[in-house]
Amino acid sequence: MSSHYEAPIRKPLVVGSKSYHDVTVDVARPVEGRANKLWWTVFSIALAAFLWGLGCMIYTVTTGIGTWGLNKTVGWAWDITNFVWWVGIGHAGTLISAVLLLFRQKWRMAINRSAEAMTIFSVMQAGLFPIIHMGRPWLGYWVLPIPNQFGSLWVNFNSPLLWDVFAISTYLSVSLVFWWTGLLPDFA
Repeated sequence: MSSHYEAPIRKPLVVGSKSYHDVTVDVARPVEGRANKLWWTVFSIALAAFLWGLGCMIYTVTTGIGTWGLNKTVGWAWDITNFVWWVGIGHAGTLISAVLLLFRQKWRMAINRSAEAMTIFSVMQAGLFPIIHMGRPWLGYWVLPIPNQFGSLWVNFNSPLLWDVFAISTYLSVSLVFWWTGLLPDFA
């Protein structure tokens, strides 16, 4: 590395007589090495929080959405808050990707892929909450306009729940297209 020209303005990031192999070993050590106690502690806390949240979801589905405080005067509670939160996170990913595309940044591809993946994940998360809000998620396919043999049995197009289905499915499909078109140069 000493044959490399060092700019006088900037201090070197790699000091000493390290070879490229030494730098590679230093960079790869946290990923390829064993996890320390701090990592396991944080992982255990995150796993406990995930399992607690999963238990709360299972309790809500088995007991009913009245556990959120829903009654005749309160129509939406915890689920609409989380739905809006995840849609907002998805909009942030779309905004990041769109701004970089509009300004034609050459270095944007890795950031675009991450932003679009974040959007896809957040839209899928947002789709969970209207399903849970129905109270019987195993009958969630009833909100889809599926042709049937009963003639007049059809979805209520005035229902905000159906609007959520159309909004989420449209947003998810557009995000998947943008994500896929960003991946095409990598597949070539």
